[in-house]
Amino acid sequence: MTQLVTRPVAAADLTDLRHAVSGPVWDPGDVGMVAEIAGFNLAPVHEPVGVVGATDAADVAAAVRWARARGVGVAVVATGHADFSHRGTLIVSTKRLDRCDVDPAARTVTVGAGVKWARVVEAAAPYGLTGVTGSSTDVGVVGFCSGGGVGPMIRRFGLGSDRVRAMQVVTGEGEVREVGPGDELFDALLGGKDAAGLVVEMTLELVELTRFYGGAIFFDAADAPAVLHAWRDWQAGLTENTTTSVAILRMPDVEGAPPPLRGRTVVHLRVAHLGPEIEGLEVLAPMRRVATPVLDMVDVLPAAAVDAVHCDPTDPMPSWITGGFLTEITHDTIDTLLEVAGPAHELPAVVVELRQTGGAALRGTQGVAARAPYCVGVVAPMVPELAGIVPAVGHGIVDALGPWSAGTVPANYASPQTLAVRPGACWTDDDRARLTAVVTRTDPDAVLGGRRLGLRSR
Repeated sequence: MTQLVTRPVAAADLTDLRHAVSGPVWDPGDVGMVAEIAGFNLAPVHEPVGVVGATDAADVAAAVRWARARGVGVAVVATGHADFSHRGTLIVSTKRLDRCDVDPAARTVTVGAGVKWARVVEAAAPYGLTGVTGSSTDVGVVGFCSGGGVGPMIRRFGLGSDRVRAMQVVTGEGEVREVGPGDELFDALLGGKDAAGLVVEMTLELVELTRFYGGAIFFDAADAPAVLHAWRDWQAGLTENTTTSVAILRMPDVEGAPPPLRGRTVVHLRVAHLGPEIEGLEVLAPMRRVATPVLDMVDVLPAAAVDAVHCDPTDPMPSWITGGFLTEITHDTIDTLLEVAGPAHELPAVVVELRQTGGAALRGTQGVAARAPYCVGVVAPMVPELAGIVPAVGHGIVDALGPWSAGTVPANYASPQTLAVRPGACWTDDDRARLTAVVTRTDPDAVLGGRRLGLRSR
């Protein structure tokens, strides 16, 4: 359960807030507050002045106005996958914003800020449609797309933010606005997280897809050099119909892990091919010949089974993530990764991944999300006994790949520790300047997430 440290708050102020919103309001002493803001990531320690369970845009706007009048920041909690702790802020919970309406004729879906991808893919499947999701459908749609959105089919469909068509948003002044392409606020919200506004609803374009050939193949740790070097050459010749990543995976010895993998270090090949099985078999054949798999789970899968590619965990846990975009991956890149994070090392890093992030994503022009052909990601357990070690290990791995760095970090990979040492690292210089200008206009009192993301001081 998410930890909570309470702090005193003026009863009269919270009474005013309760009168201003339709949804529930919790003060730091309320037992229900912990359950309301608990999410997937159990690492954050929140110290809010209060929590609002927003039921609509009016509630979100009223909460922002209340906080602004008192010089208090506002943070949003939805599915709780992020690893930021919110202290001295008013937390807006968007779990009740659960609209999910598919328009099959327009091939769009409109979702509330509390909706996860799993609900979208289930609702879209009867129409032969699906969403441009992340590696896990347990992640919230709005949080994914507002961070750019790197998914397992990115080379064919682009970033998640490329598919957004309209948004309802609350600015830092507590104003409700409807925004779309051509509006500077629209662009700022796609890749800018909650710096320029709080997204209440989002309309996205769906894609036609009923099945794909893909999944996961696991190789023994001893085969890591051969598999990683072969992957480097293999992925370079793939068309955009195939997206792949490869990870060094240190599987914990826990119940629920597949028996062949439990307690082992393995190399996890992830692949999603958008084409017939016979074509997919031919595409993947070179990697299957590199070494004998420990477990081969690649098959023809329904579009809604996209989680089978990355096999992300489904149970809540304390976790931490960092990463960075890369301009290229060479054999020297692979050797460097093996030197600092290979199976021979005892590291508190569950996943160290190299991922293709190019193709259609590089042609997208919508939003301020950074783009590059590849990225590296590190995921680690953020338990108290490792809290002082994990960021140093994760940053060390990413820094070792500095010769190939694009200089930016995917916004959804940016941990608080990463942003503390590299403020504004999620954007190029031009996009950071453009985003900061919009944030200054839409949130003049620095109430929203610009401070946390290194765009504003206060």
